[in-house]
Parts: sequence; structure tokens; C-alpha cells
Amino acid sequence: MRVWSAVMGATLWGIGAISAAGQTAVSIVYLRQEVERPPVLSNLDAIPEDEGIAGAEVGLDDNQTTGKFLGQTYELSIINVAPEGDFVAAAEQALSQSQFIVIDAPAAQVLQVADLPQATSAILLNIAAPEVSLRDADCRRNVLHTLPSDDMRADALMQFLQSRRWDELVMITGPHPADLSFAQALRTSARKFGLKLKAEKEWLFDANMRRAASAEVPLFTQEFPRHDVMLIADEVGDFARYIPYNTWEPDVIAGSEGARPVAWSPVMEQWGGVQLQNRFEEHAQRNMRPIDYAAFIAVRALGEAVTRTSSSDPETLRSYLLSDSFELAGFKGQPLSFRSWNGQLRQPIPVVHANAVIATPPLEGFLHPRSDLDTLGLDEPETHCNAFTE
Repeated sequence: MRVWSAVMGATLWGIGAISAAGQTAVSIVYLRQEVERPPVLSNLDAIPEDEGIAGAEVGLDDNQTTGKFLGQTYELSIINVAPEGDFVAAAEQALSQSQFIVIDAPAAQVLQVADLPQATSAILLNIAAPEVSLRDADCRRNVLHTLPSDDMRADALMQFLQSRRWDELVMITGPHPADLSFAQALRTSARKFGLKLKAEKEWLFDANMRRAASAEVPLFTQEFPRHDVMLIADEVGDFARYIPYNTWEPDVIAGSEGARPVAWSPVMEQWGGVQLQNRFEEHAQRNMRPIDYAAFIAVRALGEAVTRTSSSDPETLRSYLLSDSFELAGFKGQPLSFRSWNGQLRQPIPVVHANAVIATPPLEGFLHPRSDLDTLGLDEPETHCNAFTE
């Protein structure tokens, strides 16, 4: 099943971008694989139907605002693929429309698109798959990532914990693939920053925690050794909300609950964050979420590259995006840029709780010879990505 819609009254046309008579027209396709969500213990945080799409629309509006003074026009089309739909066929259709594709899909589907012959020269922007592997051995030359990877978020959290001298950790891990991926990133990052993960437990309950948390969680956490912080890896939002204030010992909670490393949060107020959130809220009638931010930045990155190069050629834009010349204001206090060795967008990762920003790594004292932002996630000597250097 494929559903097409035009954004901002745009009319689709047959190629991704053209330049003629001083005019530059850029068409972007938002390609989304709808995913069946696993059942969770709470339905308080329903995922908006326009998650990601709304961010791309706000980014498109910003591009149009700038572009009207420079002879540039931007169009956005949206393809939703049902869980049982033919994603490869949808990707082929998207690539027949444009060479600029924003991909909102799991890692396996990102690779399916990247490996299509039609995508060889395309710019594919991953906004939803956080797996480290996509930035490592499974990287692709035509894929750039605006969503922070799991290890970037984990490194931000570990920098914060180390700065507080909270160096003894325990962890509760959920059973879902996203939980396991984040848990592995937390383990790796703890070793990287010299923190000690003393014990782990897997969450196995399927009872109604709204009634049972005060009885079950203390017993579940009673056997943990002495620690400073309890990490939670629950990326699907199943059980983490029931852990705070129910643990056997008084606990600092971090990870998927408590102190959370995020790409974006509505509590981010500095560096124009309030203005961005207000514009997004006016457009979508809700708060901006991390995937919305990744989609917004993906569309804005393309717009910035078109503006700076006065070109709509994918290879020209790709070269500029990966160059030292590219910088993008991202409402995070530092210019954002892409890592030339694996296509990941460098960016600060705020650590937040429900009502405020706690810290914004990279923190003072965590230094890097190129950019302190490269203390978050895979650094060039650590990566097994060869696609960007071949």
C-alpha cells in the first residue's frame, strides 16, 4: 500500500532537481515504512501519526523562505508504506521522482534503499534508524544520518555521569531490538569512559505495572549491588516510567527514563530552541520529537547545501555536505556538520529530564583534536566504515 500526498501545495514532477535560467527547483521525497509497534504497558505516549513528517514540513518552510529570494523552490512528497507493503517498490518509485530521499524506516530498510541501483548517486538521509552498524561496517556512501546514533546518545550520558563522579552503574534492559541496541551502546560507552557496569537484569514482567509497580519493582531491584546510577534501556517506552521512586534503594535513574540523552526535547530553550519549538507547535499542534528534529535538520541541510553551492546536482551537494565548509545552525549552541568518514551529523546531545536540560554534552574537559563533538559516537580511528574513503 502506498499513499501519496503533496505538502504545501507542491506539484510533483519527474526529476529530483533542476536548474535553469537562474532558477533552482529541488524535489524531496519523504519515504516512511510504517512499523507495527510492540504492545507496551502504558499508552500515555502515543506516537503522532505525523511524527517526522511534521519536522520535514517545517524544514521545507524554512527552505522556501530563504529560497524565494534566491530563485530556489522546494517540493516535498510523502510516501507511506504499510507494514505489509512493498517497501522496495516504494523506494524505486521515490527514486524515480527524486535523488533526495528522507528515509523514516528501520535499519534493514535503509540498506535496501541504499543498495538499489537507482540510488547510487542519490542522497539518502536517515532520520529514524539509530543503530551503530549503519555508521560502521554497514555504512553506505549514499547515506547520511541526521538522527544521533545509539552510541552518541550513550556517550553523552556517560560524559555527564563521569562529570558527576557517578561511576558505578547497574542496568535494566528491555527485550525489544531497540532496547538491546541501546543497552549495548551503554555498555560500550561505560567502558570507553571508565565507568563500571556492575550488574544487569532483563525486564521480564508483563503485568499491569500501573497496579503492581510499587510491589514488584522493589523486589526486582533488591538484588542489585551498591551503585550510583541505575541505567534503563527501554527505547519502546514499555516499563521505564514505573521504575523511578519504586526501586529498593534511592536511585538516580538514567537512560530511557530519568536523565535521558536525546536529539531534541521541548525543554530545550537556549540558542533559539524556544522559537523553533513555537514554530513547530504552531504547525503541528504538538511538541517536537527527536525524529521530527532529525527530519527538520535533514531538509534544512539540503536547503543549506543548495544555497551555498547554487547547485542541485546530487554529487555536488554531497561533496559540500561532507566538506569542512558545511555548517548548519541547529539550535543547539554549536554549528552542525557531517563526519566525512561515515556520514553522521555531528551535534550536541542534551541530557534532559521531563522539565529541564541537565547538561549539553560534549562537556568541558572532553577534548578532541578536530572537534569536541567527535567525542560523541564513533571517531574516525574507531570506525570500520570504508565506503566514504573508497
